[in-house]
Amino acid sequence: MDSELLKNVARMVDISGVRADVTLGELNQIVAAAKHYRFICAFAMPCFTPRLVEMLRDEPDIMVGGTVGFPSGADTTQQKVFGTREQLAAGVHELDMVINIGALKSGLNELVYNDIRAVVDAAEGKPTKCILEIAYLTDDEIRRGAELAVRAGVAFVKTGTGWAGKPTTVETIRIIRQTIGNAARIKAAGGVRTLDAMLAMVDAGCSRFGIGLRSIISIMKEVDGRLGRTDEFSLTAVGDDTY
Repeated sequence: MDSELLKNVARMVDISGVRADVTLGELNQIVAAAKHYRFICAFAMPCFTPRLVEMLRDEPDIMVGGTVGFPSGADTTQQKVFGTREQLAAGVHELDMVINIGALKSGLNELVYNDIRAVVDAAEGKPTKCILEIAYLTDDEIRRGAELAVRAGVAFVKTGTGWAGKPTTVETIRIIRQTIGNAARIKAAGGVRTLDAMLAMVDAGCSRFGIGLRSIISIMKEVDGRLGRTDEFSLTAVGDDTY
């Protein structure tokens, strides 16, 4: 096992609080975990994103991400552009947008491309991660969606929102990597629950992960165990006070 890779796991993680039922108390816990482990980025749903930005304002090495068209991807392009600008105004550093899934499955490639491109342009240089939502796609649709995303200028092709039932697999990462080569990076999200799963995806070409609070705490405990480190971080100690 590469100890340097294990030491850098946290810098591949976007800790995510993007379920519909995430409370301000859980947001506090996400912030505490991000500060403790130094995760590279943190996400909340748009209504809480300004709070998250404020809570991490004094942590320059921890970015805040914003969601666009989340989770269905079926917003109009104009709505997505507005959402992008609103999230940027709140202070986010990166944007995770959901593609128009129905349009992709309908073969409306230019609509999908233009939708993604409009968000990339509105982001004004901030990295855009394009969510394919692979749970609803065939392998061929995954390839086509990834190709369109790269052509539109995204920084990352992302597998899912975490809302759909089908988890991301190593094979999905391989399909995307074989399709796009090094034209963009890959982010896995949805069903990543163990350190071994993460490491297998890294080996397949994934370099960023979106993982919820309790799953990533469990994974970081695995990391600490393999490195022989003692970690006293506890969600219980953080409490559930509102911001």
